[in-house]
Amino acid sequence: MKKFWLFVLAMVISFLPGIIGMMFSPSGMSDVWYNMLNKSVLTPDGWVFAVVWPILYLLLGIALYLIFIDKTRYSKIKSYWLFIANIVLNALWSYTFFGLHLIGISLIVLIVLIGFTIWMMRNFKLISKASYWLIWPYLIWLFFALYLNGAISLLN
Repeated sequence: MKKFWLFVLAMVISFLPGIIGMMFSPSGMSDVWYNMLNKSVLTPDGWVFAVVWPILYLLLGIALYLIFIDKTRYSKIKSYWLFIANIVLNALWSYTFFGLHLIGISLIVLIVLIGFTIWMMRNFKLISKASYWLIWPYLIWLFFALYLNGAISLLN
């Protein structure tokens, strides 16, 4: 039963940026602002984000759960802090980009988020190689988000 609750905890934590981000996702005035921006031709339709992000949060949650249950000789404290920093930075990006419309600042937040993600991955790899591999799709998507955010920064 303990493993079940650890899994639930991992999922709740990993989905927090998505829940917070929904408060700032394009709708109402933010939708008007976002739709008026010049964007890259590679910018996907909104439904793509609605499909991809939950999958990525699920993978992050599974990765965190595997860290929770692994009986490693390494300390997990650093891994937990890196995961929390990652979650906070992920939510901060949504707030700075969609909430405050600070495209340049959100680009900086995204670069820092990518750095923390790589750091987290390296730390997770010491504990669980499966966790490390589960984070790769997230990192790849963050690089794509960096491209999209950078294009918006350049085009506007």
